[in-house]
Amino acid sequence: MDADRRKEIIATQKPEIPWANEPQMGGYYTQAEFDAVIRTMEECNKPHVGFDANGPIVQEFERQISAWCGAQYAICNNGAGTGLDMAMMALELEPGDEVIVPAINFKAAALSVLGRGGTVVWCEVDERTFQADPEDVERRITDRTRAIYPVHMNGMAAPIDEYLEIAERNPHPTHGPLKVIGDAARSPGAKLHGQRVGSRAWITVFSFHTMKLMTTLGEGGAVVTNDPDAASRMRQIRGFGGDCWGTNYKLTNVQAAVGMVQLERLETMIEERRAVAAERDELLKGIPEITLPYCPEECWHTYYLYTCLVPEEWAGDKRDRLLEIMREEYGVPCVVANPPAYQSSAYLDRNTDHSDLPRSELLGRRIFCVPIHPLMPSSDNEYICAALWETVERVRNE
Repeated sequence: MDADRRKEIIATQKPEIPWANEPQMGGYYTQAEFDAVIRTMEECNKPHVGFDANGPIVQEFERQISAWCGAQYAICNNGAGTGLDMAMMALELEPGDEVIVPAINFKAAALSVLGRGGTVVWCEVDERTFQADPEDVERRITDRTRAIYPVHMNGMAAPIDEYLEIAERNPHPTHGPLKVIGDAARSPGAKLHGQRVGSRAWITVFSFHTMKLMTTLGEGGAVVTNDPDAASRMRQIRGFGGDCWGTNYKLTNVQAAVGMVQLERLETMIEERRAVAAERDELLKGIPEITLPYCPEECWHTYYLYTCLVPEEWAGDKRDRLLEIMREEYGVPCVVANPPAYQSSAYLDRNTDHSDLPRSELLGRRIFCVPIHPLMPSSDNEYICAALWETVERVRNE
């Protein structure tokens, strides 16, 4: 994209929609979702029916989720944070138990470990994929390690088979092979070797929050597993317990009805998002100083976020200056997703050891994500890319 074309785009194509760094509605609804809400409300608005969150609508949604991702069991709940907590409860952590968590991360996974009395052991990530680095994961295993807790980061599948091999090679002295628990809040629909995320790990957690790739009226989520005992325990946890402690973590049946429509349309929305990302790759090809998103051949990326890096010499102040110009002068806010989680949570800062994470510390000062959405028109994509080119030129010469 040459300088004259960039200036023309910026002068004539300013987006009408103020694209947020993470749009508040990550996907979109069609008439089918609105019809599903009305139909379900009418069906349930009877004394002998009611809005039963354990009824056939939620059960059908669970059946569809498990079939869709290739797991035997799905348990819907009211959010991915809840799902992460349920996974930790199913793990039955004991005092001193350790769970390996990537440092480049949202805070929820680590909080779920601490919430059950476990010890968070941070690991480094691969600087191209932002996934937990298998070699570093294995280096941090001790005889107290109970689980590996990778994130399918920013829309791409993590190398789950490598973690499973590590788990088999390094069994816990009492509990046997380590458990691998996948946080796929940002990556439902992502694929590794043609298989959707959720088919391989002991437990995988999905989010249906308003910002995510699909949403069930703003909140919601699901956990999937192939372990019948884990599935049974998590169902009890979700519904006030039985043989174990429980509370109310249920998803409503109106949300489930919308979720079934969204699930049917998810791959279409992802393909639209991927098309925006592919167009952006071309528009930004050769942009100085910026490393564009990388995707291994074995992965099918959903591009929940379009994740870029500035060079090491721009880490920190120059990266922040780039974000300031994009936001203040071009109206394009970008998000740092994510710095090391202990930097965005005082609680994690106080309660975890983060003394040996040089790669994550540096990546946290280089990473930034440019707004993306499946409905973003080419004109807006061009404007955002032109703004980034111009901003890079400015920061280089300041």
